[in-house]
Amino acid sequence: MRIPFFALFLAAACTTARAPSGFDPAILAQVDSAVQRAIAGHKLPGGVYHLEHNGAIYEKAWGNRALVPSVEPMTIDTIFDAASITKVAATTPSIWLLIQRGKIGLDDPVQKFIPEFPWPDITIRHLLTHTSGLRPDLDLKEPWSGYDTAMQLIMKEQPVNRPGFVFRYSDINFEILGEIVRRVSGEPLDIFAKKEIFDPLGMTDAGFNPKPSNRIAPTEMTDGVMLRGVVHDPTARRMGGVAGHAGLFITVHDLAKYCRMLLRGGSPIFTPETVKAMTGVESPPNVAVRRAGGFDIDSGFSKPRGEMFPIGSYGHTGFTGGFFWIDPSSNTFFIFLSNRVHPDGKGNVIALQRELGALSARAAGYTAVVHSRVVWPAGGADAMNGIDVLVARRYEPLRGLRIGLITNQTGIDRAGNPTIDLLRSAPGVTLVALFSPEHGIRGAADEKVSDTIDPASGLPIYSLYGETRRPKPEQLAGLDALVFDIQDVGTRFYTYISTMGLAMEAAGNMKKKFIVLDRVNPIGGAEFEGPLLKGPIDFVGWHPIPIRHGMTVGELAKMFQAERPIDVDLEVIGVRGWSRPMWQDEAGLPWINTSPNMRNLSEAGLYPGIGILESAISVGRGTPAPFEVLGAPYIDGAALLRALPPLPGISFTPMRFTPEASVFAGKECGGLRMSITDRRAFRPVATGVAIATAIERLYPNDFAIDKLQRLLRDPATLDAIRGGKAPDWSADEAAFAARRAKYLPY
Repeated sequence: MRIPFFALFLAAACTTARAPSGFDPAILAQVDSAVQRAIAGHKLPGGVYHLEHNGAIYEKAWGNRALVPSVEPMTIDTIFDAASITKVAATTPSIWLLIQRGKIGLDDPVQKFIPEFPWPDITIRHLLTHTSGLRPDLDLKEPWSGYDTAMQLIMKEQPVNRPGFVFRYSDINFEILGEIVRRVSGEPLDIFAKKEIFDPLGMTDAGFNPKPSNRIAPTEMTDGVMLRGVVHDPTARRMGGVAGHAGLFITVHDLAKYCRMLLRGGSPIFTPETVKAMTGVESPPNVAVRRAGGFDIDSGFSKPRGEMFPIGSYGHTGFTGGFFWIDPSSNTFFIFLSNRVHPDGKGNVIALQRELGALSARAAGYTAVVHSRVVWPAGGADAMNGIDVLVARRYEPLRGLRIGLITNQTGIDRAGNPTIDLLRSAPGVTLVALFSPEHGIRGAADEKVSDTIDPASGLPIYSLYGETRRPKPEQLAGLDALVFDIQDVGTRFYTYISTMGLAMEAAGNMKKKFIVLDRVNPIGGAEFEGPLLKGPIDFVGWHPIPIRHGMTVGELAKMFQAERPIDVDLEVIGVRGWSRPMWQDEAGLPWINTSPNMRNLSEAGLYPGIGILESAISVGRGTPAPFEVLGAPYIDGAALLRALPPLPGISFTPMRFTPEASVFAGKECGGLRMSITDRRAFRPVATGVAIATAIERLYPNDFAIDKLQRLLRDPATLDAIRGGKAPDWSADEAAFAARRAKYLPY
C-alpha cells in the first residue's frame, strides 16, 4: 500500500506527563532531535520515551501510532507489542519468583521439569543467559501451529554447541522457560505473570492476547492483514500468542512500574537478594559475553547502554522497536517504545538505541565513555565471517579432526564469542592446542611471548612470536589440521599474515591440512595502494604485495600457496554477505582491538600510510590515539599543515602532545591530528608519503628519513620523498591487479 507523503510527517500532539525538573534542557532537546530525525528518516512512525532519575521524570510522544489504513497520532498511553521485552518483563520475573519460592534452582537441569527434554546438561542458568548451545529459533519453513506442536519440535532440537561455553541469543531458550513456568506453577505463563507480576505492580495494560483497542499500535501487514493486537513474532503467533520469548503487550507506564520495582530492590514481589541475582552477571564465568539472569549486560544487543552507562547496568530490546535500560548505580532508567516495523517491516531503531542510551546517561550525570571488550556496529549489512559460516554449517569441515587453532582476541563470531570457545564446545571437534601470534593470545603484549597454558580451557598455547615464528614439528605431530582465525587490518607490514604464511609452510612440511576461517578486510577489499615489496622478505614484509593490499586473509592464503609456492592442503571457509567496498562496520561486524595500539577502525584505515612513519617520528604510540596523531619535538604542526598538498578524504588539525612510549617518549611533540572524512576518496599510503615528503622538506636535518625503509621497502619511493616528488606506483599496482584477480572469490 502506498502511504501519502504527508502522512509520514503529520504533526502529533507531544505530551509531557511531568515537568522535566532535574534534567538539562539541552540534553532533552537532543533527545527530541534524535527521535525526530529517525521519524523523518522513515526509521519508525513514532515512539514514546520515558526517562527517570532520582524521582525526576521526563516523557514524550512523537509521530504517529498508525499510518495505515489511516493516520493516528502517537499518545503516551499507546499499547505496544513488546516482542522480546517479553523475555525480561514476563518470563524472567516469573522464573525468578519460582526460584525465590524454592520451586526451581538456577542450576537445575531442564529435565527435572520437562523429563522428555533430551539434553541432560542444559540448565535453567543456561536458558536464562542464552548459553544453552541451542540455535536461535524453531524452523518456520514448514507449516505448523499450536503451542504443543512447538514443544514437540523443541524436543527434537540438536544443540549447536555444548552448554556453558558460548552466548547464542535464542528464542528457544525462553520458549522452554515459559513451559517450565507452566509445569511448575500449574498455570500458563500469561495467567501466572498477570497474577504474580503485573497485578501486584498495577501494570493494568500489560498482558498477552489483548482485547481490541484503538490504543494498540499496529505492526506489520502480514498475509494481507495489518497486525493489531496480534503478536508480530511469527513463532509466538503460531503458538497462540502466549510464549516465553514474545507475545507481551505493554505501555511505557507499565514498563516504568516494573523498572521502579527493580530499582527499589524488588518490593512487593522480590527480595533484594533475588533482584541482585536476577540483574547481575549470571552467565558462566568462562563465557566471554556477559548476561544477567535474563537481562542483557554487555553483548551485541546492549546498544541501549550507549557509551556511558556503566557495565553492570542492564536492560533489553525488542524486535518491534522497543528498548529500555536500567542503571542502579545512578538510580536511572529510560524506556523507548515504538512500532518501527509499521507498516512494512523496514524501520530500524538500532542507531537510535545507542543515541538515546548515550543521551539518557548524560541526563543522569555521566560524562565519561565506558569501553566494552567489543565495539558493536550501529547497523550495516548482515555479513558473516568464516567462523560464522563454520557455525552455520555446524562445524562440518572440522568434524572428526584433532585441530590446532592459530588465533588471538580477534577470533570472535558475530555475537562476540571467542573462536576458542566455539571450537572447544563444538560436537565432534577436538581442539588440542592453541597457537598465538605477535601480541599473544589476548593481544595485550608488546614484546616477545612465551609458551603458556590457557587458564580458561587448560589447553597449551604455543607462541609464534617468541623463540620461533612457525609451529614446531613436535607441536603439529598429534594434529590433523591447523585452523587460522585472526583479524588482519589490510596492511602488508601487520604481521598476522606473515604468521599465517609461516604456519602454512610448517603444515605443508608435516602434511597437515590448513584451514583458514576467512574474515572481511576491515578497510575494504576494493582498493589497493602503494609499491610492491622490494628486496629480501622478512616478518614485516613476507610477500611482494602493496602496502595496502585490499585482500582477505583467505585470499592471501591462496596467493601464498600458489606464488611462493607452498605444498599444503588448503581450505578456506569463505565469508558471506560482504561486498568488497565495505569496511568492517559497513558489513555489520563487530570490532575488537586487533593489537595494543590498533583500537578502532579509523586507526586501521590510517595505518597503511601513517605506519610507514613510525620508526622516524611519533605516530601516537603511548597516547590515547595511536596512528591518529603524529609529530616530533622539532615539528611545528601549523607549518606542516601548510606544507601539505591537498589530500582527499582526510582532515588535519595542528596539535601538541607528549607520547608516553615508543619514538620520542616523554618529549613534547608538535604535529597533527588526523580524521578520515571520506573513506572512498582517502588514499592512506599516498597520504603517509605526502606527510613524509613535507617533513623532509621542512626539517631535512632532523627527519630520520632512512628509517622509513624498514616498512616502506621501496628505494624508488624513498628517493621520491627525498627529491620532493610524488612517487609513481602505477606499474606495481597494475602488476598486482593482474596477480590478485586470480584469488578473489568475492
